[in-house]
Amino acid sequence: MSDFLIRGQVVDFPDAKTIRHHKKGALVVSGKGRVVWLGPFGKLPKEHAKLNVLDHGENLVLPGFIDPHIHFPQYRMLAAPGKDLLDWLTRFTFPEEAQFSDASYAERAAKIFLSLLLANGTTSASAFCTSHVESVDALFSVARQFGMAMIAGKTMMDTNAPDDVCDTAQQSYDDSAALIERWYGKERLQYAITPRFAVTSSAEQLQLAGDLLKAHPGMIMQTHLSENHGEIELVAKLFPKARDYTDVYDSFGLLGKTSLFGHGIHLSEAEKDRLAETGSRIIHCPTSNTFLGSGLFDLRAAHAAKIKVGLATDVAGGTSYSMLTTMAEGYKVAMLNGYKPAVAEMYNMATLGNAQCLNIDAETGSFEEGKWADIIVLDPQATHIQRFRQQLSENIEDTLFSLMMLGDDRSIMTTYVAGKRRFRAAIS
Repeated sequence: MSDFLIRGQVVDFPDAKTIRHHKKGALVVSGKGRVVWLGPFGKLPKEHAKLNVLDHGENLVLPGFIDPHIHFPQYRMLAAPGKDLLDWLTRFTFPEEAQFSDASYAERAAKIFLSLLLANGTTSASAFCTSHVESVDALFSVARQFGMAMIAGKTMMDTNAPDDVCDTAQQSYDDSAALIERWYGKERLQYAITPRFAVTSSAEQLQLAGDLLKAHPGMIMQTHLSENHGEIELVAKLFPKARDYTDVYDSFGLLGKTSLFGHGIHLSEAEKDRLAETGSRIIHCPTSNTFLGSGLFDLRAAHAAKIKVGLATDVAGGTSYSMLTTMAEGYKVAMLNGYKPAVAEMYNMATLGNAQCLNIDAETGSFEEGKWADIIVLDPQATHIQRFRQQLSENIEDTLFSLMMLGDDRSIMTTYVAGKRRFRAAIS
């Protein structure tokens, strides 16, 4: 692949308050898939003047979205109507996940799942697989073919679930260790130690998860925390010696700067303080939280507690693969809690902020020189209502806001991963 030049309205989000916008922008991408130069087209250095140009006109050129909490095996389960989280897991999730012991089934699912991510502008993710090694191998194999930055792990689950989706504490350790050896650090792939949540792991298994994390400093650990009241009550019964839900994980060495806790809706002040003290991350999943009736995450309170927060779809508790839709729902939930996030904050969360949560911000999430060219092109006038709304747009902030509130997969025109086009919308 030779160096090339992308033209369009180039936009990224260096922090929660800043929109960096080049209306007539240029982005130079190296043949190795890295960002070489960013700026106004009129100031393009002479050495780049003869490059092949991909001109996206007035469309927006953004860093690829990053989804820090998503369930690969639930790719086709969106909108399955559970009474609440635990009922939904029992009726829909576990039966579907049981099928991933079949390697060919898992491979077909991985191709569909990653194609859906790319069609929605998501170029990187942290994904839960099933308790079956086959599911992890399938996801990493296909992600590697696409050149994606993918973090994933075998779900560790040895109790309170059907036998066909459970392992044992020792098996989960041994399988995870083998998968780490096979995949961790291969190209853009990273492994995540993945106990599903405290309800489905014994104390022995959580201790072994902590041992894995201690043995691999810097590795991601992902799980769930304080999603709904029924779950919290059950955890208290299962771990009666723990001070609270967070303390369950803390007692096994699972808190830290590489630890991702999905949801975190119903936390005490003491729990927030401990998460902040350890640098642990909360991953906010707004469409899932509302769909399952789990609660409304308080983003402002998390900010006040100085907890780093990511934003995720949580498919398939979440009801959309689109990070645009997820941003819109996250904005609405914040408004219900009396907090109005800036447009830059929502887009930063979905790009560089999520990269920071996953500790991959040195490689992706914005357009600094040397980062991977994970790029999406969005049409803010992709639908009839967007075209009407865009006629009233006064500035880039207004354009981005309406795109967030009205956009979805139809807004994604092109997705590049490491400089290679992996998705292009059909032209009607």
